[in-house]
Amino acid sequence: MTDEAGPWLVVGLGNPGREYAGNRHNVGFMVADLLAGRVGGRFGRHKRAMAEVAEGRLGFGGPKLVLLKPLTYMNLSGGPVVAMAQFHKIPPERVIAVHDELDIPYGQVRVKCGGGEGGHNGLRSMSKSLGTKDYVRVRFGIGRPPGRQDPADYVLSDFSSTERKELEFLVDRAADVVESVVTKGVEPTQNLYHGA
Repeated sequence: MTDEAGPWLVVGLGNPGREYAGNRHNVGFMVADLLAGRVGGRFGRHKRAMAEVAEGRLGFGGPKLVLLKPLTYMNLSGGPVVAMAQFHKIPPERVIAVHDELDIPYGQVRVKCGGGEGGHNGLRSMSKSLGTKDYVRVRFGIGRPPGRQDPADYVLSDFSSTERKELEFLVDRAADVVESVVTKGVEPTQNLYHGA
């Protein structure tokens, strides 16, 4: 019952600490927490990386997921990602970053492989540390800040009360998208979810 292609590394991007827990920037952590519950994993500190790690399989005998929440703060996320990828011998094409995305309206989840970082410091750190941009991104739309609010302040603020009404459903959908990438691939997942 082994997954011959090896495990997948799913990186939930966010900032550690209670004060950041509800921030838009921390939606990657929220998705990683949900996925850990789905695969029966529990997060704990890892001896090889500044990160919390949980492991489990998708379904009985399904693909193994290594779920990672870096504890280095967003701008330095790449270090723990590379440490875990090397520890488990996971190539970049089997790394999935789950992150907030300003350029996608709230309520939409998109997936792509490679491309630019769009000013996202967590992705920038990952690309630099991995030495490539060719990893999968599950992009959770948070929309643009209202009025003249600074995007940096916006991503570090909590979801609004209106947004929170849908948040649980959207985090659930983002977790579904991650599972679909692992079991079906990027293109079939795009076809399945991008019209929704």
